[in-house]
Amino acid sequence: MKIKILEEKCNGCGVCVESCPFGAIEVVDKKARIKENCNFCGVCVDICPKNAILLEEGEVARKDLSAYKGVWVFAENRRGKLAKVSFELLGEGRKLATSLGESLSAVLFGSQTESNSRELLKRGADSVYAVDEPGLENFQDDVYVGLLTALVNQYKPEILLIPATCQGRSFAPRVAARVHTGLTADCTGLAINPKTKLLEQTRPTFGGNLLATIICENYRPQMS
Repeated sequence: MKIKILEEKCNGCGVCVESCPFGAIEVVDKKARIKENCNFCGVCVDICPKNAILLEEGEVARKDLSAYKGVWVFAENRRGKLAKVSFELLGEGRKLATSLGESLSAVLFGSQTESNSRELLKRGADSVYAVDEPGLENFQDDVYVGLLTALVNQYKPEILLIPATCQGRSFAPRVAARVHTGLTADCTGLAINPKTKLLEQTRPTFGGNLLATIICENYRPQMS
């Protein structure tokens, strides 16, 4: 992606200089020049009265995502008791896994997790990634971030669903940042596109007046 100045159209009026929120444009010899700190926001493109600025988008290099398989659901554990939302997400996860022809796994952190692991299997999970330590009886933000990041990097799930609870909202964004992927919050609908096999994540926007469908095409896992 780059900004291009059409010098034959530019008259050095300076409107773009005044409008740039990053101070990334200057006028030299009556022609606009883009500086290195340009953020490609496109404000100058829209405001130029001479249509002398273009935003050129190159093709995004596609990553090899073939190693990412399966659907994961983070099972929220509150002092040894599974939260009901974990079972709800397992139901949604099963639909996605079936559409993809992939397995469904639950992720569980806690102390003495054996009975809860059995319950998750009974509720539809094909497998459970359980981290069982006495110190995990209560929620610990930093510890959860580190553990889930390590699991994702090692086992590479294609989709990761985390409850939109106080716990989930606390650590999910940090996990997404560490594994360099996107995160769609407050989803009201999840579905697999039958052609692209991408997760379509629907959520309210503009104060609930519109519904936006979001995809994460080039990064994994697809987190919601």
